[in-house]
Amino acid sequence: MNALNRISLSGLRAIEAAARLGTLNAAADELGVTAGALSQRIARTEAQLGQPVFDRSGQSLRPTELGRDIAARLTRGMSELSAAVALADPTADTTLTISVAPLFASRWLVWRLPRFSQAHPGIRVRIEPASRMVSPGIDGIDIGLRIGQGNWPGLRLDRLMPQRFFPVCAPALADRLHHADDLRNIPVIRENARLQGWQEWLSPHRMQPDDLPDGPELADGGLCLNAAISGQGVFMAWAVLAADALTEGTLIRPLPGEATNSEYYWLATAPESHRKPAIGWFRTWLRQELAASLGKGDDG
Repeated sequence: MNALNRISLSGLRAIEAAARLGTLNAAADELGVTAGALSQRIARTEAQLGQPVFDRSGQSLRPTELGRDIAARLTRGMSELSAAVALADPTADTTLTISVAPLFASRWLVWRLPRFSQAHPGIRVRIEPASRMVSPGIDGIDIGLRIGQGNWPGLRLDRLMPQRFFPVCAPALADRLHHADDLRNIPVIRENARLQGWQEWLSPHRMQPDDLPDGPELADGGLCLNAAISGQGVFMAWAVLAADALTEGTLIRPLPGEATNSEYYWLATAPESHRKPAIGWFRTWLRQELAASLGKGDDG
């Protein structure tokens, strides 16, 4: 503890946030200070440590090898500090309440939450499934995860990645699908009688959704994915929702190419969300999980 006594706690928080978020502006926003003040905190703490934790040779802010190690330990430590404060202060909120579409929650998010809990054992996550956006800051909601065009005024919006989609089917159907034209002879699974995404995907192949044969009609994307896994036809799947089935081999992508539309995945929070550090930790963790799952993040 003697070494810790000579190091500024606010400086350590600055290092942790800057390393985790990747930019001074984002870290300053989370901590509620200016970028200039944050930079000064980091510089003073580096002087106290006796060596730099960031490489400033380029235009970006990159942690050194030492900086990455320190930042990872600090992130875990900040989570433990939050939990420790909560023991003494019953008003301290260590619960993170997330409003999310039921299908995204059940197909992707809940399977990965144990990794967030392992990294941040002091934070309890509560999932609130909801089909429509519930405004963060209201009714105890901290974070809203949604797909759309980002037209939710009054919220802080972090664009995560574009909506990507492509045809999927069971491995047993692969031998029947070599070219886009082969889709004319395979049942096509419909969600609520719609052929969502097919127009965008078929356009480069000079085909139209009307060229596709009928297939099972099911009420939601989860049922459609299950039908595809069981070999009932081809389904135009969202990349995120199909990711695990593709990894496990229960679904395949029989044809190359993918399409996008004007919609993105968004993380929405109240403007004052920087006052709750757990929101920033979850934001960083979610970006890392999406990148690991899909191999792509926000393209712009």
